Amino acid sequence: MGAAIRETFGGSHHHGFQPNPIMAYIMDLVVRPATSADAETLIGHRRAMFFEMGYWDEDRLSAMCEAFRPWLLARMTSGEYLAWVAVAPDAGIVAGLGLWLMDWPPHMIGPGARRGNILNVYTDSRYRRRGIARSLMAVAINWCRDHGIAAIILHASPDGKALYEKLGFQPSNEMRLLLIDSRRHDP
Repeated sequence: MGAAIRETFGGSHHHGFQPNPIMAYIMDLVVRPATSADAETLIGHRRAMFFEMGYWDEDRLSAMCEAFRPWLLARMTSGEYLAWVAVAPDAGIVAGLGLWLMDWPPHMIGPGARRGNILNVYTDSRYRRRGIARSLMAVAINWCRDHGIAAIILHASPDGKALYEKLGFQPSNEMRLLLIDSRRHDP
């Protein structure tokens, strides 16, 4: 029951995209660029994504969302954060994906001053296993290809890892040191 994009996004300027009437269609869903009017939905997706990954502390989730809101809006306004959403016929957003265009120092991997960081890939549980996340990933990857972004990174959840590997993402040598206990589970 895989979904295919029948049409991809086109037309953008060098700092990001400008919403345009070109849409991608996945079954009966429309994929469109997100705007700042979608920010609360994108924040809700981020919260749900972390909750489903085992971050169950409601106070910490709320604090993260409050801190994420101004970060997200500032970067959407500047064109550093692009997002796409899948919209159902009832106009409800059922999935989304973000692309943070990170300023990156000169590097041996991927020329250019920017690197794409895919964040906040989330699909409502009622719409999973239909190829929606794969289609959103294709839109973001194509956008990067079309705009000279040669290196794309992401942090995969256990549920998303297989999809990302099928799309060609490979594990890297990144390591992490957490100076605080950021993961608390409810009993």
